[in-house]
Amino acid sequence: MTTDIKKYKSGKIREQNSQKILEAAEIEFVKQGYKGTSMQSISDSAGLPKANVHYYFKSKAKLYSAVLKDIVQRWNEVLTDMNEDGDPAETLESYIKNKVELAIRYPNASKIFATEIIQGAPNVKEYLRTEQRAWIREKCRIIQSWIDQGKMTPVDPEKLIFMIWSSTQHYADFETQVLTTANKLEYEPADVEHISRFLCHMILTGCGLTPSNPL
Repeated sequence: MTTDIKKYKSGKIREQNSQKILEAAEIEFVKQGYKGTSMQSISDSAGLPKANVHYYFKSKAKLYSAVLKDIVQRWNEVLTDMNEDGDPAETLESYIKNKVELAIRYPNASKIFATEIIQGAPNVKEYLRTEQRAWIREKCRIIQSWIDQGKMTPVDPEKLIFMIWSSTQHYADFETQVLTTANKLEYEPADVEHISRFLCHMILTGCGLTPSNPL
């Protein structure tokens, strides 16, 4: 029993340290870019010895790839329960709201990923070709099944997902432009609510669906 407790605590600490490093790296990569970021600056930001950072991630390149993969998985997890028997309006509305929340709460994540893609995705291209491609094909299959069942207007499933990605991440990637134009210093809870409602209304009605909280 004592050995099991020690293993649990050890695993928990490892998980916590790994997540702390990923979060610190996310901040540093946005602030200084990939080339300007060092493992030392990441360890300082994480509040951990540099040796610990190297223990979990052997190189800056491996850590950067881990940060990018963690970001995509964070976004994808909000559609885990999507299925053919589900309600498309509820599912898509929940997805849009969660993506807006993630974009505004973790803008660094979206900015890092956008920069990576603009540069040709040198660190995540293989992930996009394999895991991400399989993920989107499965989601498109489910959306097509909803269309075939007459639950929603025929639309291109892949382009629908791309639209949700671009419209929600816009509020993180172009945060400075949005806030400056709107004469705001930061997003307020009311802004997040309004953005979510607006996007849900525009996207869902375009799919022949009714949002739960229309404009």
